[in-house]
Amino acid sequence: MSSRSKYRTKQRDILLCYLKNMQGVHVTAGDICKYFREQETPIGQSTVYRQLESLVDEGIVNKYTIDRNTPACFEYVGSGDVEAVSCFHCRCEKCGKLIHLECDELKTVQAHLLAEHHFKVDSVRTVIYGLCGRCLPESK
Repeated sequence: MSSRSKYRTKQRDILLCYLKNMQGVHVTAGDICKYFREQETPIGQSTVYRQLESLVDEGIVNKYTIDRNTPACFEYVGSGDVEAVSCFHCRCEKCGKLIHLECDELKTVQAHLLAEHHFKVDSVRTVIYGLCGRCLPESK
């Protein structure tokens, strides 16, 4: 947890409400800014970025950085308990789609790696690359 002050501002509340409504969905800061522009909601881009980083520091939002060429994605997790959120990600190498997975089979692999190989996987940062269902038929 950061030592940053957690000011309750109207913009923070608006952003938090948006993120709660998007729970389970990955959004970029650009997606958020676009949404607020379309809604004619007065929240600046720098405010969005600053508040997102603050929410990440507080454990309310997870930040996923896939690679240097892709904007970071954010996901509302709410409780502030990042360890309770165990998810993996698949990224389509053709269209770039990011798929959020909560899969018991992958959790089994994660447990196996820890027990048998003494390696703890950071599932929030784990990305499996391949082709999504839409791009797979196109690749044949």
